[in-house]
Amino acid sequence: MGARSLPHMRHMGGERVTEAVASCVALLRSAADRDWEAVPAGRLKWSCHRTAFHIAEDLVGYAGQLAARAQDAYVPFEITLDEGTDNEGLIQVVEMGGALFSATVRTTPHEVRAFHPYPFRSANREGFAAMGIAEVLLHTHDIAEGLGLAYEPPAGLPEFVLTTIFPHVRPGPDPWRTLLWATGRGDLPGRPPVTEWRWNNNLVIPTDRLTLQGVTPAAAADLRAGGDGGFTWVVGGPFEGTREAAGMVLKAYEAGVHRPEFGLFVLVRKEDGLAVGGLGFHGAPDEEGQAEVGYDLVEGVRGRGYATEALNALSEWTLARDEARLLHAAIHVDNAPSQGVATRAGYVRASVEEERTAYEEHDMDRELRLYVRGRRPATA
Repeated sequence: MGARSLPHMRHMGGERVTEAVASCVALLRSAADRDWEAVPAGRLKWSCHRTAFHIAEDLVGYAGQLAARAQDAYVPFEITLDEGTDNEGLIQVVEMGGALFSATVRTTPHEVRAFHPYPFRSANREGFAAMGIAEVLLHTHDIAEGLGLAYEPPAGLPEFVLTTIFPHVRPGPDPWRTLLWATGRGDLPGRPPVTEWRWNNNLVIPTDRLTLQGVTPAAAADLRAGGDGGFTWVVGGPFEGTREAAGMVLKAYEAGVHRPEFGLFVLVRKEDGLAVGGLGFHGAPDEEGQAEVGYDLVEGVRGRGYATEALNALSEWTLARDEARLLHAAIHVDNAPSQGVATRAGYVRASVEEERTAYEEHDMDRELRLYVRGRRPATA
């Protein structure tokens, strides 16, 4: 899969929910005269009827989460079918859920996040759209398998799901088969069967004035191709360093080694929702627990402490994890402002020996100076 095949961020969301639900409804209507209660849905223990109702539950439930801006738990409600509802009636409920969810996604601001447990306890509108589409596609597949029907989702939808909520899954030549494999519903040559899985919404780390918003492979592809990544930028953004970092995210994703919490974050200002810069890692920590960090700001917002605030927050969050022990930033000898950011964020100039090792063993440019921040010892 290449970055150029991904759709532009502006075309994602509600329209794709509508497309997914339409494909589901077409499949269901083709078998509306069948007994859905008597047939299990593919590999599930549920009947095809129960699975179709679950699709409707998910659509309405996700709409509720976003509409209510729920922050700590699921909104406490459920939907039920009237007694005696036939298959056509259930299809109407699925259509209704799709319309509600699509409208909610389209009208929810980008900055809104609502509760979802996996893995960082929140998702934005793109995350909810991807989760809802995944539920629709996968369970339509289950129903089709149970009824002995063929089902192929609209092109582009499986790739949207994979690049939004499966950033840890190496892409394959066929996104639909890759998604089925990643959710335990099929095989892929050269890959072991999947028995347990969860999707992975992007990480967001708040600071006093900013939110550090993890960049998905979908957003990274758009940024690298010259788009906005789904963010609204201050004038002059994004800076070239952020686009280059997005390319690193894509490279890691396509190699199957992307770790979202050690990827790229866009710095979004809380006061107006505008993106002001990028911050992130050159990759996951190595065997010794070391990782390199880099950052840049759009030129017009420099000198206000945003980079220091963001770097300190990301460093604290990262060093609290077991796999990270030492973070380092390689900064040009003439870049005094960037050196100041690092030192104000708790980084110190590396020792002569550490710099020599970086030059000789890791091919660091001799014009760069190394700054490091390690895990603070626990206090009694």
